Amino acid sequence: MATSINPNDSSDSSTVSLTSNSINNPAHTSTHHAKNKNRRSLLLLLTVFILPILLAKLALENQWLDLGVTNQGKLLERPLTLDELGIDSSEFTKQWLIIYRLPNVCPELCLHSIEAVHNSYVALGKDMPRVSAVLIKKNIFSAEQNKQLSKSQWQVLTLTPQMNNLLQEPQVLIADPLGNIILRHQLPESVEQQPAFGKAIITDMKKLLKYSKVG
Repeated sequence: MATSINPNDSSDSSTVSLTSNSINNPAHTSTHHAKNKNRRSLLLLLTVFILPILLAKLALENQWLDLGVTNQGKLLERPLTLDELGIDSSEFTKQWLIIYRLPNVCPELCLHSIEAVHNSYVALGKDMPRVSAVLIKKNIFSAEQNKQLSKSQWQVLTLTPQMNNLLQEPQVLIADPLGNIILRHQLPESVEQQPAFGKAIITDMKKLLKYSKVG
């Protein structure tokens, strides 16, 4: 015998029970909130840290930025990271780096270049805390010269075979807070070229820092 379904036959308690199972299930609610929190954390990380750096790198690669009047600052032809050089990136958390790989012998022109790069770093002014100046060298200085370096803002690293294999020529490098080396500056060949050399580094750094807002 067929039974007809009367809408009035369904009880309120049945409806409340179904609703409670779908909404008030603690496990379901907790998992849902956890997933939302993870998504928000990931989006925040991308927005605040990674995205600005990627945008700054894209700006360089696509020449969105006018990098100044010199052509010394060049993008690296192949990717290079601090880890590949054996530099502990955790020591420079959220820092941009100006890295000067010194020649194996440092005559007067080399000493002028050290001063020019250091002055470029100091010229960043209020942005200095976002940047570290790193000097990579062999044991080529006198005790007095090493003493003078220790009083400066340079962070001095010893040139290792690993570094030497990847950086065989003296040069100035710029690394982003993610540990990617993105720009290379060729050293000047004369004292007269030092001012333009220093200005090129300042121009590149100020535009990168302004564009990224990271570090």
